[in-house]
Amino acid sequence: MDKKKLLTLGLTAALTLSLAACGGKPAESAAPAESAAPAESAAAATVVKVGVVGANNGQWDTVNELLAKDNIKCEMVEFSEYKLPNEALNAGEIDMNAFQHKAYLNKEIADLGYDISVLGDTIIAPLSLYSDKITSAEEIKEGDKIAVPSDPTNEGRCFKILESAGLIKVDPAAGYTPELKDITDNPLKLEFVEVEAANTASLIPDVAAAFVNGAHAVDNGLKLEDAIYTERVEPGSDNPYINILAVRTADLDNEVYQKVLAAYQSAETAAAIEEIFQGTYIPAFAY
Repeated sequence: MDKKKLLTLGLTAALTLSLAACGGKPAESAAPAESAAPAESAAAATVVKVGVVGANNGQWDTVNELLAKDNIKCEMVEFSEYKLPNEALNAGEIDMNAFQHKAYLNKEIADLGYDISVLGDTIIAPLSLYSDKITSAEEIKEGDKIAVPSDPTNEGRCFKILESAGLIKVDPAAGYTPELKDITDNPLKLEFVEVEAANTASLIPDVAAAFVNGAHAVDNGLKLEDAIYTERVEPGSDNPYINILAVRTADLDNEVYQKVLAAYQSAETAAAIEEIFQGTYIPAFAY
């Protein structure tokens, strides 16, 4: 046998030994691999998209903990302006929203015809006046500028608060949404700077004082004790400034959404609201 044939036989033997050592088999005699049984996976959670304004929504962590037993998870969808969450809800882009009080929703329905309803009460967020120049509303002087949210319900709310502070008077016929034209007495000739609610906090250095809504106050690190004047919170379900969970009217009886409401209106969530927000938000439900 020549050297070439010996070399070939040697290589073949070495390859065979190598395959045997690795447990391999020649392709033509390999047994078909058995298909592994798929691992049983947990059912996917039912996701509820909740429209919010602002990034501080820590109470929803507690809501989700309570909903875990029902395999439901609320996912926050953040919006930058108040006008957007109702538009998205009405269009079916989200499942519910949690950013507005009843007065705001009623105005949106009247103006825009949204088919949206209140699922349940959540919080009261007292509206406060902040300043880096003065420490009391009594220090506001003639000609001072006051920044107010430009949407009708929150602007009207500001005028009612200023009236309660004794700085202006408004026409009682205007109810809880007075407009600039409804101010009947402005002895200090205060000037009102109307801007989107998200921007009032940024104007604090440029005005004598600014009204900052609860969510935006939290987002900007403002605390209730920093305010120079705070709205007197009225208890009871008739308060138009109680915040709510809102859904499309057709979904009021949705079983999943009812479970979300029950988890929100729980003692556990109330405790979380009180601990996290220290009075900036106050639970507005019985628990």
